[in-house]
Amino acid sequence: MLSLSLSRIRDSRMLRNDLVTIGILVGLDVVARLLPHAPDFTPVAATALFAASVLRVRALAVLVPIAAMTLGDAMLGFYDVRVMMAVYAALALPAIAACVSSRLRRPLMIVPVLLTSSLTFFVVANFAVWAFTSIYVADTAGLIKCYIAALPFLRNMIAGDLCWGLMLCGTYWLVRNIASAKAAKPTADAVAA
Repeated sequence: MLSLSLSRIRDSRMLRNDLVTIGILVGLDVVARLLPHAPDFTPVAATALFAASVLRVRALAVLVPIAAMTLGDAMLGFYDVRVMMAVYAALALPAIAACVSSRLRRPLMIVPVLLTSSLTFFVVANFAVWAFTSIYVADTAGLIKCYIAALPFLRNMIAGDLCWGLMLCGTYWLVRNIASAKAAKPTADAVAA
């Protein structure tokens, strides 16, 4: 009975920690989208991958990009719902992929996963813009024009995903290792005894 109670307390603490982490990551995403920045140089895909790597309840990682985009778009303005759904789904893919495969959460996989995420976002989001808006002619030439016009955004997205992803994961690794080193370091009282 006592072990069941302790397990529930530990589970509730883990869930609370996960929810705080989600709140911080969503807040970072929203602020980064609202502040002046280069187009598509945002942390949304990086925080999705990071969340899937650190949350105890990994499935909650999908909430990070969806909540961040919804809150940000509520402030910036919504657009064609079909394009929005494609954008949201493409930004949630890093979290989904990392939840499905533990290999994708390994430190060596950060760069390949984020590069793949950037390219997937580029293909999906721009296809949706071409398919669901009247900006481009609905033929192959229009699709090609759409992708060519979006190339500068791809460059920014790759740079942003890598920058934010490496910064988040690097900071987490550094803080974790410093905390581990402090915990392992004997205190002066313990050495004197």
